[in-house]
Parts: sequence; C-alpha cells; structure tokens
Amino acid sequence: MRGVTWHYVTEDLPGARRFRVDLPNLRVGYGGGTPSTAGEGDRAAGADGVGENLDPSWLHGDPPWLELFDVWLHEALDARIPEPNAMVLGTVDADGLPVTRAVLCKGADADGITFFTNYDSDKGRDLAAHPYAAVTFPWIALERQVHVRGPVEKVSAAETAEYWNKRPRGSQLSASASAQSRPIGSRTDLEDRAAEEAARFGGFDSGAPVPVPGNWGGYRIRPRVVEFWQGRANRLHNRVRLTLTDDGWHAQRLQP
Repeated sequence: MRGVTWHYVTEDLPGARRFRVDLPNLRVGYGGGTPSTAGEGDRAAGADGVGENLDPSWLHGDPPWLELFDVWLHEALDARIPEPNAMVLGTVDADGLPVTRAVLCKGADADGITFFTNYDSDKGRDLAAHPYAAVTFPWIALERQVHVRGPVEKVSAAETAEYWNKRPRGSQLSASASAQSRPIGSRTDLEDRAAEEAARFGGFDSGAPVPVPGNWGGYRIRPRVVEFWQGRANRLHNRVRLTLTDDGWHAQRLQP
C-alpha cells in the first residue's frame, strides 16, 4: 500500500500484535491531480467524476438540502457503494458523553432523516435524555460526505407500522426477540431466543404476522444544520454548510 510503513513486532508475548500500521503516513489523495491555478476552479475531477467545485449555488428548493442529498445518495447507489444508506449516528448519553455507531437511514424527505430502532436500546435511552442527534453519510469512495444534525422526535405509530410491514420476516423476528443493547450470555443464547420467537409465531419462513414490538419504532432528525463535503487535491476540500434560522435556510462556504 502506497505511503504505509509496516513495523513488525518480534516480541514473543501472549497476544502480541505482529505488526503496527504507520498511521501518520497512511494517506489517500483526493480530487485527482494537482489543483489548477487560483481562480480557475478544480479542472481535474476527483473520484466522484465531477470536475466542478461544490458551491452554495448547487443548493436550492425547499428545503434546499434535499435535492442534492437525493442526487448524491442515488449516485452512491449507482456506484455500488456497500450500504449507501449507512450513516454514523452520534448521540449524547445521560452522563453527557458522546456515542457513535453506524445505522441505516430508512427515510429522507422534507421533514428530515428517519431511522428505526429499539426505544430501549442505548441510542433510544440517549435520545430520551438528549433528543438531539447528528448523522454523517461517509461516501468516501466518491470523496463525499453529508452531515446532518438537529432535534429528534419519534415518528408516528402508523409510520412505524408501515415500515415494519416492509421488513423481511427474519428481521422482524430478530427485532422482536432482541432486548437490544442488554447483555446476553452467549451466541447460543441469542439464537435460542430467536428460535423461540419464531416458534411463537409459526416459524422463520411463514406463520402468523409478527406484530410491531411496543418498544420499537422510528426516529426523525429534523435538520437544523446540513453540510456537504467534496474531496479535492492537497486537502483543499470543498465544504458548504446550510443552517436553518428563524428567517429560513442560509448557505455558506467553509474553509477545509
């Protein structure tokens, strides 16, 4: 791998790591070749295939973030990026400590960004204590990111049921069986719980409909800040941030 130095560890110690990665030299170039001269823009397209620089003028509509987000999401899908709807969700727990994890976005519209989970999970308890969250869509293979943050609310029971009924039966059974984020003794114990839940409803492949668990449902992040990031050469990246104020959305370019 270019720019990486491997340091081998020879100590004969239990559990000793055999090598370390020289992280300071682990670098990836962005945005094609060297930038063009000042004022001419970046003529070399990066991994996203777009030679033009991301600009506040790209953001329009109501809300102004949604159209470009939709374009980028579909282009991530077309590029066969694994889990293009995956996003890193950040919350704050009851002690004021930040926590992140990857979840799947299951809705994006003018009202915001939607995901589903167990309300008694770690993230559910965090959001009960601090109903505000941030998510980042890391489309690194396309040298793009989108960051969204804002207050969080639960979606309606009808919206939860609509999504639940579209889930594969196996996913329904797993969600019904799992006391998410709670300890369990072994993998076998977990599989046994799933098997018991499947038997209760007639099997994994068919049987009675699996109802929505009472402690399971959706959350919607209502965006107050949305930032688009586009990688460019020499770390001179493009950042455009939208901020919602009392008089509407405002866009500005940020330094990288």
